Amino acid sequence: MTKTHTDGYKSGSRLERILRAGHFAVTGELGPPQSADGEVIRKKVQLLKGVCDAANITDNQTAIVRMSSIGAGTILVQEDLEPIIQMTCRDRNRLAIQSDLMGAYALGMRNVLCLTGDHQSFGNHPTAKNVHDLDSLQLTQMVAGMRDQRCFQCGDEMKGVEPRFFVGAAANPFGDPFEWRPYRLEKKVKAGADFIQTQLIFNIERFTEYMEKVRELGLHEQTYILAGIGPLKSPGMARYMRDQVPGLDVPNTWVDRMTRATKGIDEQDKKARREAWRHEGIKIAIELIQQLQQIEGVAGVHIMAIEWEEAVKPIVDGAGLYPRPEPAPPSTSEAKTAA
Repeated sequence: MTKTHTDGYKSGSRLERILRAGHFAVTGELGPPQSADGEVIRKKVQLLKGVCDAANITDNQTAIVRMSSIGAGTILVQEDLEPIIQMTCRDRNRLAIQSDLMGAYALGMRNVLCLTGDHQSFGNHPTAKNVHDLDSLQLTQMVAGMRDQRCFQCGDEMKGVEPRFFVGAAANPFGDPFEWRPYRLEKKVKAGADFIQTQLIFNIERFTEYMEKVRELGLHEQTYILAGIGPLKSPGMARYMRDQVPGLDVPNTWVDRMTRATKGIDEQDKKARREAWRHEGIKIAIELIQQLQQIEGVAGVHIMAIEWEEAVKPIVDGAGLYPRPEPAPPSTSEAKTAA
């Protein structure tokens, strides 16, 4: 089922309507706290509301225990910011996943991102047992099947309302082997991914090469591709991402720019240096978005500014993407399809 399908919206979510209307979408990311404090979520909502079309709620990000994505997503629904709940294969078997998805839908969530999840050895419970009953491809297929076939993964028919999610998946354009990454994306599209959020993009030239193959396969006509953007905070962060993070491609150009950002500023003036670095990081993010907008097949950006939500509005504004458009509501017939 392609994005030109005319039988009505799949979920009726704001994100789906933005994309189907042809607008360049903006999604953000909101990390739940390592506590039960809902006010943390509400404060972050105020930084993203009206700036993003929807916000990802991470699911025990980096395998560290945090407030659940569905619990935090419920607060977003209450605060009128559309959530994209993340669902990982690491922590739940297929029974729990399907149960949680039905609960999330009943609570007003309409977007889900299907992920494998960071390995537990990287988190604060390294001896925890992972589950991985399904992989991310199977998870994507299962969520799409619950919506489109109105059945559970075992084949049993649903007797009532099915959870109608706009289904997302992740893609890393720079993973090895590079030439096979578009085919990996193709598998996720065939599994039922309505939209894709990519790993952080810093190497535009390499990403352009990736997108050429994506277009050859026709995938840009079957799913919506949102390119990942992450503002750099310091030269140290840029170097770490360049040298230590697998699957990232950070050219020296950006490391050098971040380093030069504090030229002429006294090394003892830590506050001024910090502000100069962050200002430059936001400028680089804006430039990257403007370049991504020129690449055919890129339908929007996903801005990952974890624990720096304040950076999202100046990035979106600087890229000429603010204020956000207001999509038309589903028609009566479409609303029935999405209900």
